[in-house]
Amino acid sequence: MGNRDARVRGLAARAGGWSARHRWAAVGIWVLFVVLAMGLGSAAGRVDVEDSEQLKGETSTAARIVEEAGIEEPASETVLVQAKDDGVTSTDPEFRSAVAAVVTAVQGTGEVTDVTSPYDSGTVSKDGRSALVQFDVRGDPGTAGERIEPVLDAVADVQKEHGSLRIEEIGGASMMRTFDEAFGDDFKKAEYSAVPVALGILLIAFGALVAALLPVALALTAIMATMGLMGIVSHLQPMSDTANSVMLLVGLAVGVDYCLFYLRREREERAAGRDARTALRIAAATSGRAIVVSGVTVCVAMAGMLFTGIAEFEAMGLASLMVVAVAMAGSVTVLPALLSLLGERVEKGKVPFLRRRTSGSNDSRFWAAVLKRVLARPVLSVAVATGALLAVAAPALGMKTQNLTLDQEFGDSLPIVQTYNRVNEAFPGGSEPAEVVVKADDINAPAVRAALADFREQAVSSGASRGPVEIKLHDRQNLAFVYVPLVGGSDQDAAGASLEKLRDEVRPATLGAVDGVEAPITGQVAGNKDFNDQLVGSVVPVFAFVVVFAFLLMLLSFRSLTVAVTSIVLNLLSVGAAYGVLVAVFQHGWGASLVGAEGVGAIITWLPLFLFVILFGLSMDYHVFVVSRIREARARGLETRDAIRHGVVTTAGVVTSAAVIMVAVFAIFGTLSMQSMKQMGVGLAAAVLIDATVIRGVLLPAVMALLGERNWYFPKWLRGLPDLTHDESPAVPVAAGASRDDEGDRVPV
Repeated sequence: MGNRDARVRGLAARAGGWSARHRWAAVGIWVLFVVLAMGLGSAAGRVDVEDSEQLKGETSTAARIVEEAGIEEPASETVLVQAKDDGVTSTDPEFRSAVAAVVTAVQGTGEVTDVTSPYDSGTVSKDGRSALVQFDVRGDPGTAGERIEPVLDAVADVQKEHGSLRIEEIGGASMMRTFDEAFGDDFKKAEYSAVPVALGILLIAFGALVAALLPVALALTAIMATMGLMGIVSHLQPMSDTANSVMLLVGLAVGVDYCLFYLRREREERAAGRDARTALRIAAATSGRAIVVSGVTVCVAMAGMLFTGIAEFEAMGLASLMVVAVAMAGSVTVLPALLSLLGERVEKGKVPFLRRRTSGSNDSRFWAAVLKRVLARPVLSVAVATGALLAVAAPALGMKTQNLTLDQEFGDSLPIVQTYNRVNEAFPGGSEPAEVVVKADDINAPAVRAALADFREQAVSSGASRGPVEIKLHDRQNLAFVYVPLVGGSDQDAAGASLEKLRDEVRPATLGAVDGVEAPITGQVAGNKDFNDQLVGSVVPVFAFVVVFAFLLMLLSFRSLTVAVTSIVLNLLSVGAAYGVLVAVFQHGWGASLVGAEGVGAIITWLPLFLFVILFGLSMDYHVFVVSRIREARARGLETRDAIRHGVVTTAGVVTSAAVIMVAVFAIFGTLSMQSMKQMGVGLAAAVLIDATVIRGVLLPAVMALLGERNWYFPKWLRGLPDLTHDESPAVPVAAGASRDDEGDRVPV
């Protein structure tokens, strides 16, 4: 073996070579970039998505009208007063006394306004056993949860004095406070535990503390820089807390993976006897190039979210795209510099009982044994693996998506959920009424007042609502808010039908008949419907964009039509299997208890499209890495089947380590109490596990073995396309029977 100067070229190779030669400059530029990004982002501040920007349609129109009028709707609260048995009704003295005590108690806190007795508003149930005391919380509705405790305490004191009644509070502020207390720490623990989990797995993978710390350090600095960039970019594309959480999740996953790919290849080359400089150059030209291809593919997939037209998705897509781009840039620039600086010290802090893992061949005995059987019977392997994946994916054909109700999201784990159910049972739709924002030139004009009265009457007579329909006038702004409890309550389908009746029948016949009146209908149910409609409309363009651009990138990066097609098909199989797992566990409840979940009958609306984009991007990590290694071995003279064996077995260790980290990080989110977070965590973890095992370990090599030399088919009419393959130096042929212990020792360097 020689250690002559390498002639490998390409973007990643040039970046790695420059960084290795200018080590301190590369590290300094990276640190400066991270510090500047954080500083500028902090100075600029983050602009978050406004309600009026969230969606198109009536929900957005209503939010825009309210914002332009300068009205800040207060956080509304409700106290349920309910008899525990059939013997007491709202007309009894004890019941009236309890209602009066609630009104006096909440007014006495000084934190509320517009307290309304049920005897004045008519919010008494038909059976007379339940009544609602309603009021608004003073001050900023965004911080109402921080000021609601005295009111909750006052209501609790009234409950103590009236044991025969059930007196419970629910509303935006009380739910905000309850959820912050119950789940705020839950999320923080999940985010904080992700880093130690990743570090622990890397320690096992590398057997050395310094080597394990490098990927985590790169991921964290990439995340820090992206947080700063999000502040700057938010002035053009508003961001959100959700986008921040997704960015952390994706940033940790890809940041660790990219560094892991690079570092393992550099160590592998050094273990094969190459000097430090040559090992770095080979790692830059091979793993570095795979990182660039993978990173660009992931960025393209994340960019698909920008086509949804939903501000929250656009924020998530842009934030994820940025963190992937930053992590990719760091992997091919500052990482080679750090490895060059550290040299042998990258092995410092060895874990004694894992020392054996840091030297010798990187071949995986387990995957070598699996691959031997797969390549011996490729037709059977393809049939079994494809059949298994299609069987797992089959439940997805019956997927039902909807926004989860409070009881579906949290079960009965919180007392406030039980209150929510009681209110909906006694007053269907009362906890989440439709809100009609009526704008007129003169809200007090006779025609407008008559239309409001007609709307109120027809909302009930049409069967869309059982009432009471409440109207709040804002004379100065010429606005009116009409609150309509929808028949169906927490039943999303029934409530949606009531909403359609309001929008399509009642409104045109009343408010719609008055010239100059706008009356968009918003609220929780309306927002869900508008969100679903917009999401469904964006599915085809997002899927088409991601699939077409991923196909083109694979085509240009590997100069093979076959590889491009199989890449797309295998990724779609992986996503389909993940969908099947989601539906089986969370919709049908099969094995739900194993992941601490329960079958809620539906998948949350935003998850399928979100998972498709994330998974299609992340699965390319392994695919590009494995196929690059196979192509590299084939270009050096190995027969296709030997190249497949070489590529899969020598990458098995790093792919397994990367997959275990991703699965562990995603599984942490599957332990959260919210069903939507469980669905996201389990879906991501299952998809990565399937992708790294069945797809990359069985189906990919079996399909490539069947295709043989056709894997590298590239028609003449496509040869004029740009060549994005890395420009390798002329290869010295490697005999088919050459030992793999030298990890391709005959490559000219």
